[in-house]
Amino acid sequence: MNIVRIAAVVLIVGGVLGLVYGNFSYTKETHKAKIGSIELSVKDKETIDVPVWGGVGAIAIGGLLLLVGGNKR
Repeated sequence: MNIVRIAAVVLIVGGVLGLVYGNFSYTKETHKAKIGSIELSVKDKETIDVPVWGGVGAIAIGGLLLLVGGNKR
């Protein structure tokens, strides 16, 4: 399996996941302080929305890569 086919499959899977879930969230640690024996940290939860056109575009580009890029031997 060549690199073009792998990239195409990754794009298609990512596009389908983007359409199914619509968004994803992650937690990042923004501030951390240590005063003596007291530790203080702040964690923010961020949510990123995946636009529909992004998911459809990723599926379309992945499909094109499979059709065009996969024919070379």
